[in-house]
Amino acid sequence: MIPTLHTDWTVGDLCRGFVYNEYEGKGLFGLDGKLTIQPEYQRHYIYNDGKKDVAVIDSLLKGYPLGLIYFNQTPSGQLEVLDGQQRITSFGRFVTDKFAILHNGRETYFSGLDDVLKEKILKSRLVVFVCKGTEPEIKEWFETINIVGVPLNSQERRNAVHSGPFVT
Repeated sequence: MIPTLHTDWTVGDLCRGFVYNEYEGKGLFGLDGKLTIQPEYQRHYIYNDGKKDVAVIDSLLKGYPLGLIYFNQTPSGQLEVLDGQQRITSFGRFVTDKFAILHNGRETYFSGLDDVLKEKILKSRLVVFVCKGTEPEIKEWFETINIVGVPLNSQERRNAVHSGPFVT
């Protein structure tokens, strides 16, 4: 498998041509139709709980990176999301006014944000690896990058947030 790093794509780029149908569940599209966000091997969108989807948008507004995203390039040149589907679907749904966030004490959709915040979201750069390989290589990579990590317990989360001599 051959991965190629791309750092020139933005949230706005991936949201161009974004198609989402919550009843269909599969075949979400972006990047002007060049990207299949939810190919058949991906699970359904599960971030629509009012917490995880909002956390993705909150991260963008705070300028936090969203982590690595992986695409597979098929022999026809089409791109498919290997890893990052939940994040991409979250910001795509937000930019198309499918859910609101709490902003300045009130629920606000993307269309209700001021232009500066809209631009901050749309111009957020993404770190994407586009992978080319055989189907078995891609499936093995998909399995490798989707291994569930061990969640932190409450004390480990507190220690991660609060530092100092007492914690040490």
